[in-house]
Amino acid sequence: MPDTLKDVVPASGMIVIADLEYTSWEGAQESRWFAPGQFREIVQIGAVRVDAGNGFAELADFSVLVRPMINPELSDYFVDLTGISSAQVAQSGVELVDALSAFAAFAGADVILSHGRDDLVIGEDCALKDLDNPFAAADWRDINPPLRAITGEPLMSSELPAHFGIGQAESAHDALADARGLANTLTHLRNETRL
Repeated sequence: MPDTLKDVVPASGMIVIADLEYTSWEGAQESRWFAPGQFREIVQIGAVRVDAGNGFAELADFSVLVRPMINPELSDYFVDLTGISSAQVAQSGVELVDALSAFAAFAGADVILSHGRDDLVIGEDCALKDLDNPFAAADWRDINPPLRAITGEPLMSSELPAHFGIGQAESAHDALADARGLANTLTHLRNETRL
């Protein structure tokens, strides 16, 4: 039997809810990034630390832009989707190793939740760039399957707040906004005693 949301989301304690934005092109998701030259390079990491036992109250946030190395010029598709431009990344982005180090320091030993296997994307990007993965042994949990069991639909994280009638995401496909949207969704589901 698949895990339920209650099996995956801790009832109490500090947890980190994380989201990634990574390089993409029209049709890349459908082809699973198998087209020549297409790799899922991380462009943004966003996260919130919340108190699971106190209604997922936000305690701290984290956001960093990352400069992709293999495809430093972001596709028009990615820019249109996220609102993140190549110029922003060139000016404010950091190297992947520095971004992951800062995020690892933020997350500490807390359980990390994401809507999808963002932990695998981190592993792929680290392997692609021959970097140690600071999250290889982390307690990272995917809340997408149990949420899909509740919604009955393959929704993106940015679509969940609207689906549950709790407003629109602050800014769809912004990693920090999507992490906050996930926290708001979990709060809503706990208030409805579905979590």
